[in-house]
Amino acid sequence: MYRFLLTPRWWGINVFAVLAIPFCVFMGSWQLSRFEDRVDSHQRQEDRSDRARTAAARPLEQLLPVDKVTSGRQASARGHYDTGHQLLVPGRTLKDKHGERQGFYVLTLLRTDGGKALPVVRGWLPGDAGAKADTAKVPAPPKGEVTVTGALQASENQGTDGVQAAGASAPGRLGMISAASLVNIVPYDVYDAWITLSDTQAPLRAVPPAAVEGSGLDLKAFQNLGYTGEWFVFAGFVVFMWFRLFRRDVEAAKDAALGIGESGQEGGVAAAGAAGAAADAGAGRLGAGQEAAGQEAAGRAEAVEDDGGGEGQGEAAARAGKV
Repeated sequence: MYRFLLTPRWWGINVFAVLAIPFCVFMGSWQLSRFEDRVDSHQRQEDRSDRARTAAARPLEQLLPVDKVTSGRQASARGHYDTGHQLLVPGRTLKDKHGERQGFYVLTLLRTDGGKALPVVRGWLPGDAGAKADTAKVPAPPKGEVTVTGALQASENQGTDGVQAAGASAPGRLGMISAASLVNIVPYDVYDAWITLSDTQAPLRAVPPAAVEGSGLDLKAFQNLGYTGEWFVFAGFVVFMWFRLFRRDVEAAKDAALGIGESGQEGGVAAAGAAGAAADAGAGRLGAGQEAAGQEAAGRAEAVEDDGGGEGQGEAAARAGKV
């Protein structure tokens, strides 16, 4: 009954199932490990950020370049603010007791003693960066030599939340906080990093440091989790289809052994057709005989009538009735 498993067709099915199931399980496990790595990285970054908030500030030069370890650390720099190049970063949201609110960052460049400028986000204000009523609330930066301390952040890119590539087209605005976007705005070198102050001037509100890119539970992390489920579903589908094909061929083998397969059905149909044809032929012969007998009786009656006489007619009628 199971000899069909040795056919070339089933050899191909079995080889495919043997290779596909482990592959799907491996890919699902790999995607799950990627999700777990992102969760662990997110947890480590959260712990690192908590320690960074309470750790003592270190000089900016000791924390560059910005990476997953130094991002969020408290950095300090000394210099004076360039009041002629204060910029507003529109389209930035901040969470508070009222939920997420739309507003803008206030960014001022600090000319450090080392010669380069450090972008400093002095705080956040609600409103529209293009409305004079909202921008009038921006306080002037401190004058003279100052020392600033804030959370170190990596330069933004096109994929960073809130970035507006067209924001730099308007005077006094900046769509993306990065050295690449500032190079054409200021006539001096800029650090490839920026800091956000924890102590701000009223009515500015402090901007919390952002998580390092690739270390949080972002969309990519949940994509890995979704791919995990998909690969395990594929493995289950392969198993389901193998058993379905196996069951179908087993039932076909049983039917063939009992003689009720397709050949038996075709024989029954042929026999039924032959019986119908025979019945039609018999009916045709019976109709033809009846018609011949009727014609013969009619001929005899006509012959008697030609002889004349009622007696002859009666006999002819009687004979016709007997016939």
